Amino acid sequence: MKQPGSGFNTFQVLKYFMLFVLACFSTLCFFSCKNDIEKINLFAENLEIPDQSGLNVMVEYTDSGKLQLQFNTPELKRFMHKNNPYYEFPKGIEVFFYDENEQLESIITANYSLYKENTQIWEARDSVVARNIQTGERIDTEQLFWDQPKKLIYSNVFTKIIDSDGVHYGERGFEAAQDLSHYKLIGGSGTVRVKDEGQ
Repeated sequence: MKQPGSGFNTFQVLKYFMLFVLACFSTLCFFSCKNDIEKINLFAENLEIPDQSGLNVMVEYTDSGKLQLQFNTPELKRFMHKNNPYYEFPKGIEVFFYDENEQLESIITANYSLYKENTQIWEARDSVVARNIQTGERIDTEQLFWDQPKKLIYSNVFTKIIDSDGVHYGERGFEAAQDLSHYKLIGGSGTVRVKDEGQ
C-alpha cells in the first residue's frame, strides 16, 4: 500500500517493468520480421523459377514431314530469360536421330542436359553415351555438346570411343558428325584390333 511521500509502490513498479518488456519485445519482433522479409526477398531474387515445366515429355522434330529427331525426358523446365532463354533437363534426356529414310541412326543419353535457344546448342553432362545404331560405334564422356545447326557433336573432356577397330581415347575430347559416321580425337591414343591372317 502506498504511504504518503513514499515513491512508487510495488504494483506501479511491476506495471512499468511489464510495459518496458512489452516495448522491447515489440521492437525485437519488428526488426526480426523486417530481417525475415529482407531474407525472403533476397532468396526470391536468387531463386530461378521456370516459366514452363513438364513431366515425362516427348518431343519430335520433323522436316518436310519426315521425322528427324525425337527426345524424351522425365522432366523439362523452360526459362524464358530475355537475352538467354534455355531449356533444362535436370533428370536426364534421350535423343534419337533418324536418317532420311526415318530409320533410327544414333542415340545420345545423359543424366543432365541444357538447350540454349539462341545458339541452338545442346549440352549433355554426367554419364553421356552416344551410339551409332547402324555401325555399333559408341562414345562415352562426361560432357558433350551438340551444335544443331552444324550437325556436329564434340567434347572438350576425356572421351572413350569404341568402334570395329578397337578402343580409342581422346584425352582432350573429340569432334564428330551427329550421326557418328566420322570423328576426330583430340589428344588421341588407344588400342587397335589386328586381324590374324591365320584365321
